[in-house]
Amino acid sequence: MAELVIMPRQGQSVESCIITEWKKKKGDTVSEGDVLFSYETDKSAFDEKAAVSGTILEIFAGEGDDVPCLDPVCVIGAPGEDFSSLVPKKEEPKADEKPAPAAGPEKIKAEAPAAAPAAVSDGRLKISPRARRLAEKAGADPALATATGPNGRIIERDINALLDRGPVAPEAAAKAAPAAPAAEYEDVKIPNIRKVIARSMHASLSEMAQLTLNSSFDAGCILSLRASLKAGGEAAGLNNITINDMILYAVSRTILAHRDVNANYLESEGVIRYFAHANLGVAVDTPRGLIVPTLFNADTLSLNELSGKAKELIKAAQSGSVSPDLLTGGSFTVTNLGSLGIESFTPVINPPQTAILGVDCVTRRVKQVNGQDVFYDAMGLSLTFDHRALDGAPAAKFLKDLCFNLEHFDLLLVK
Repeated sequence: MAELVIMPRQGQSVESCIITEWKKKKGDTVSEGDVLFSYETDKSAFDEKAAVSGTILEIFAGEGDDVPCLDPVCVIGAPGEDFSSLVPKKEEPKADEKPAPAAGPEKIKAEAPAAAPAAVSDGRLKISPRARRLAEKAGADPALATATGPNGRIIERDINALLDRGPVAPEAAAKAAPAAPAAEYEDVKIPNIRKVIARSMHASLSEMAQLTLNSSFDAGCILSLRASLKAGGEAAGLNNITINDMILYAVSRTILAHRDVNANYLESEGVIRYFAHANLGVAVDTPRGLIVPTLFNADTLSLNELSGKAKELIKAAQSGSVSPDLLTGGSFTVTNLGSLGIESFTPVINPPQTAILGVDCVTRRVKQVNGQDVFYDAMGLSLTFDHRALDGAPAAKFLKDLCFNLEHFDLLLVK
């Protein structure tokens, strides 16, 4: 029995997904578990696998199409099987709309082009990204291709067919084109995730009154603990607890006493939303761009539990499989550039949050202890806050308390 494959709903906030690549084509035989196509939301990428074995009888959406969740994408069944009952219903023409009369045989012969014209929508050629790239690489005019994809879309096989036919334009047949000079640049289509990041960051900087405070603390305590955990943590059944995990833990315990920085400024609703728990956004650098999954209720987790959950989030974000539901709901964000040697920077707030903490690298400094100069390892922190939601003093108090808790991390663990 034929089975319809629909666009999955990846999270309650997702309305549609974009098909990025088809792994199979119409007529292919597939087995249960085979990847049919890849698709993405604004910030995540997924593979859709076949739930049944059979033959792909029809494909309803092409690469680059934005498909609403739960809409049909393709159908799998036995060769020759009738699947008409599964095909999306097309709107019937209105009663007062009459189909155009068929042209006579002579007229058809006179007007028919050598190749079927490519489909055009809103003045733009309907072509998949892979087909466009192939045409540009081969120097072919995609408008001369015969469109065989869904809804009259030019797909990769159409460009291959065009190349197999050889030059079709009179100019191309008359003389060979001169060798093209080496390209001095490359135009790459802006990915969806880059567009989302751009909109968010532009809104953040243009709509907020942002100010950054910089401070540092003696990192000797957390560095010593990190060394001890690295040496014996695995034998004790602990996760690989990192410096970043400790900072997240300290933030989650400090922030509840500073509700102004654990909040969302919702100007359109006329309210500031204060959170009862620390829902920490963890900025993650991924091949597709910056992603900020949320570690919910971080203040209720032990250091070991927090470390494990943070690693799960980071891994899911880097692989592109993180649920879109985990990319919202944050009350505060931590972004760490310390591993890249950055001593100080100005992190940009993730709207509608009221603050973000930047973690800097460790530097060697000198301080006086009992009148003596003593070298110590200092770690910098950069706190950007929205001056619309809170003033400088509350932000500075949070940063001061956080530095104290990190310097006395052993005491924080026993509270």
